[in-house]
Amino acid sequence: MERKMNMKIDFENDQEKLPVTYRLKMLVRSAVAATLDYEQYENPVEVSVTFTDNEKIRELNKKFRGIDRSTDVLSFPLFDYEGESEEPPVDELIGMLGDIVISLEQAKKQADEYGHSFEREAAFLCVHSMLHLLGYDHETSKEDEDDMRRRQSEILAGMGLAVSQ
Repeated sequence: MERKMNMKIDFENDQEKLPVTYRLKMLVRSAVAATLDYEQYENPVEVSVTFTDNEKIRELNKKFRGIDRSTDVLSFPLFDYEGESEEPPVDELIGMLGDIVISLEQAKKQADEYGHSFEREAAFLCVHSMLHLLGYDHETSKEDEDDMRRRQSEILAGMGLAVSQ
């Protein structure tokens, strides 16, 4: 699926435990595009994606969320949304949605635990984080959690990476 609108992803590798390959970056790019297409998001987009390890994501989780443990992915949206279809203004920030931080170490561990590929797990974490950047939050209610799970499943299925339940 190709996006017609401008999409820029800034990648940073802040870890040495797993290789950050061209294939991984293209998978993340595809996951970002698939999420935007699914959500019918039409503005130009810029997203920052940082690959890190468990130690560094734990530090970020403690600093920004007050939770002193590692996690798989963190999302740092630049906008607070008030409505489901509201899109952020792009005049001043050229469509910058926010930052995604993925622990590749945790992604590998979870892929092994769940019995699927590292690539599927990395794509899932990216889609999950993109939905957060677009204003969804699974921690607000059971209904919101179910809605976000449905969206994630449908996006990944559209990428050929269906989530096994």
